[in-house]
Amino acid sequence: MTFRAQGMRAWLVQRLSAVYLAVFLIAVVIWYFSTGEYSYDQWRHLVGHPLVNVALALCFIALLVHAWVGMRDVLVDYVPAMGLRFFILIGIAATLVAMGVWTALLLMSVFSP
Repeated sequence: MTFRAQGMRAWLVQRLSAVYLAVFLIAVVIWYFSTGEYSYDQWRHLVGHPLVNVALALCFIALLVHAWVGMRDVLVDYVPAMGLRFFILIGIAATLVAMGVWTALLLMSVFSP
């Protein structure tokens, strides 16, 4: 794969994830202001709905992918030392994976009694 194709793929992933995040955020804001206040149990029931849970999971996946592509591109452009860039990227990747696992555990905990 050429460098141009890799750059285009990163650009496309960045834009698609941004579009999903924007649409999701607009939908959540419209929903929030069109409904009343909710208790913890009502929120848990809402997030426990399979469609809402999948939409939230996709939102967090899009957020983590968007963050990875953006941070990676900034580091590649502005950190010239290959070793330092490698260790920073490993730290960012580990942090994003930890956040993804934490989010998955939170979303799955809605289904436990």
